[in-house]
Amino acid sequence: MKEFDRIDGIDGIDPLGWGDDCPAQGVDPVKKLRLDTDQAMVAKEDTVAVEVKGKVYLVGAGPGDPGLFTLRGREVMEQAEVVIYDYLANEDLLSYAPATAEQIYVGKKGGDHTLSQDGINDLIVAKGRDHLVVRLKGGDPFVFGRGGEEAERLVAAGIPFEVVPGVSAAVAVPAYAGIPLSHRDFTASMAFVTGHERADLEESKIAWDKLATAVGTLVFFMGVKNLPEICAQIIDHGRTAATPVAVIRWGTTPRQQTVTGTLESIADAVRAAGLKPPAIIVVGEVVRLRQTLNWFESRPLFGRTVLVTRAREQASDLKQQLLARGARCLECPTIEIAPPPSWGPLDQAVTELDRYHWIIFTSVNGVHNFFARLLASGRDARALHGAKLAAIGPKTAEALTRYGLRLDLVPTEYRAEALLEGLAAEPVAGRRFLMPRALAARDVLPETLRRQGAEVTIAPAYQTVLPHSRTEQVLELLERRQLDCVTFTSSSTVTNFFQLFPPEQVLPRLASASLAAIGPVTAETLARFGLEATIMPSHYTIEALVESICDHFAGDPR
Repeated sequence: MKEFDRIDGIDGIDPLGWGDDCPAQGVDPVKKLRLDTDQAMVAKEDTVAVEVKGKVYLVGAGPGDPGLFTLRGREVMEQAEVVIYDYLANEDLLSYAPATAEQIYVGKKGGDHTLSQDGINDLIVAKGRDHLVVRLKGGDPFVFGRGGEEAERLVAAGIPFEVVPGVSAAVAVPAYAGIPLSHRDFTASMAFVTGHERADLEESKIAWDKLATAVGTLVFFMGVKNLPEICAQIIDHGRTAATPVAVIRWGTTPRQQTVTGTLESIADAVRAAGLKPPAIIVVGEVVRLRQTLNWFESRPLFGRTVLVTRAREQASDLKQQLLARGARCLECPTIEIAPPPSWGPLDQAVTELDRYHWIIFTSVNGVHNFFARLLASGRDARALHGAKLAAIGPKTAEALTRYGLRLDLVPTEYRAEALLEGLAAEPVAGRRFLMPRALAARDVLPETLRRQGAEVTIAPAYQTVLPHSRTEQVLELLERRQLDCVTFTSSSTVTNFFQLFPPEQVLPRLASASLAAIGPVTAETLARFGLEATIMPSHYTIEALVESICDHFAGDPR
């Protein structure tokens, strides 16, 4: 998700308490579209019906954690021609939509409504006439999400629709805070309540005299602004002031923050903590269980912000492992994987595989691009039958085994020097070695083999280049000293990082962050910029790097 502070409500409503009377900000970008559409419908009302070719899916995106998105939601996202999404719909879910799908953001930022609800309704109708539309809404569309209003408008316009329920914040957010909504020792009833009613209501629709004591667990949406009044109403209508309360902000995400107290004290505690929307309020004895069931916020990297500098194509594994341990991850790819300037040398080598005694692979990218060119030439893995195969690193070895190949040499230490040690018992002089690798890479391995009398062919299989854009957010977090850790998974990620961000600009700001290097070669590159790697695993793998980061912060509790 974008990391600026847009504000919206859990399940697609407005936690700031503006409701339907939020002041308009700027010009409604679809006002003219709405007027034109209405006029056209009136003009044709007595002549011919408007033909509808599209369909709209009202899809619940869940409470924030993309892992809680439903299989059905993903299925319809993969078919979408238009995606209309709210703020609390995690933007990671947009990756499921086809690259050709139009994406339209209709969320809110600090009370600034991108579109009014009427404008959103009109937009859905306009797009839904001719396209397959996914209306992606935070939480569940029918739980305080205005999905019912949008569905009514679609019915009135004669546009077919389906509802894809989502995991509601009412259930998921307390669960991630270690609070079960029901428990046999505490309560067998619960209620979901709005914490901010429409401003145009003459009297409240909430029967406080019945609600306060009739239900064991109360869950309020959009109630941060009105928290003192909510607590007062519950106390005034019979609930004890000592009843436990939890307020949970950004639930189910790495930014989750929970404040607990009682009906009497929670408003002051929330104010002191500076807690702001979006948040869920839970009232009831079940809140006491948080003391023993707080699993999500107890993970080793919870509350830590980690910058992942790996190439975007390769970042998912590292990012997912960090997320699983509770970290908030910010991606800033410092390299992109691109084809080499020419495929000529690699294509030539592919046609001459029978002349090589050894083929050495140094990266997963090298493996995949090598086999892509091999298959494109009309050959397959059988063409490698006469050569011995070596791989640096278990991931590279694993990539080769997926092509049905067995490795002759995988050094225990994942760098060129260790592979040379493994070749010490092999005849090298007069032997021919092929190395499909990056265009720019360390020359220790080929130069050493050549000095020993080997013939070495380097065939560029890919190159690493600077990404097209830089992330301004990284500079902002560095400026605020809000990055806990910066990860570097290769020497090129280090050098490219300092091409994206001039050393004189970021070096002073990196002093507050721990620097994690995947191995000694990467650490040496950091040292050339005057920086010390404070985290480095003994085995140079992503898994070991993540565990080393956890170990490092285990001794530095917040």
